[in-house]
Amino acid sequence: MASAPILKLACEKRRALLEDLNYLNTAEIKSFCKQHAIPYRIVVETPDGRKWKTADDDRKGVILERIRHFLETGTVLAETCFRAGVVCFDPLPAKISPDDRLFYGQYDKANPAMNALLKVLTKGRFQNGAIARILARKFWARGEAPTFRQFAAAWLRERDEHSRPNAEWAFLSDRTRGDATPGWKKMRAKKAAEAIRVLGQITQ
Repeated sequence: MASAPILKLACEKRRALLEDLNYLNTAEIKSFCKQHAIPYRIVVETPDGRKWKTADDDRKGVILERIRHFLETGTVLAETCFRAGVVCFDPLPAKISPDDRLFYGQYDKANPAMNALLKVLTKGRFQNGAIARILARKFWARGEAPTFRQFAAAWLRERDEHSRPNAEWAFLSDRTRGDATPGWKKMRAKKAAEAIRVLGQITQ
């Protein structure tokens, strides 16, 4: 059975480390993942059953949860793999309907037809931001390519339930709590450096 690296720390230090991982930036996260063979790229399944690594990274929250799992169990979770049935790299048609499906490979935040349709389906409320992109990947990870109608309805629910920034959005999360001071960048760098030091110490 694999040993859990985090058990090398006292209880209070474990909690602090797991929380402070949110302050790592993308480069720092990828560096740790590469050292320990923790996947961070999205993989898609091809129609003939093969797997193909895309140029897209997983969401920060997903990668951090993978790192936390490794620290707490000593084992590495598999990469995110979208099934062939939710993947399509053909251009999104110029004319789309509410019952057309939203596939990985066709989602384009700048696509005017897609944005216009989603605006109509949400009565003008749709915003093509992080919530929308996270929601789309949740669907695809479950093996679902939602219709635009389904996606719009799910987006409205997500928007209503998303009352505060995700913890991994460190700056926005701190700002919500009133902790984003003028020296926030230095504070982030200090927390990240300490987290990296401890990670190196317990995973050697």
